[in-house]
Amino acid sequence: MTNTPGHAAAHSPCVRICVVHVETGLCTGCLRRRDEIARWGAMSDAEREAILADLPGRRAAFRQRRGGRAGRLARRGASAGDGTGGAQTD
Repeated sequence: MTNTPGHAAAHSPCVRICVVHVETGLCTGCLRRRDEIARWGAMSDAEREAILADLPGRRAAFRQRRGGRAGRLARRGASAGDGTGGAQTD
């Protein structure tokens, strides 16, 4: 994309912390989805501005506590409180 004088383009929100969260599909640094990151250079200013406007609302996806190890085990269907780590006991 080329910038012409007097034309303010929407700049990338990238903060160089590029880690995509497995469950949400959002980059933990800039909060964009993978497809948005990949297409950013080809997007119109209007598309970029729409994404930038949406980013503050995406922060909530990372504020929710997920329960640590117990939460992971519970999401996998294992019993977190039995001390077996999800292993079957006879």
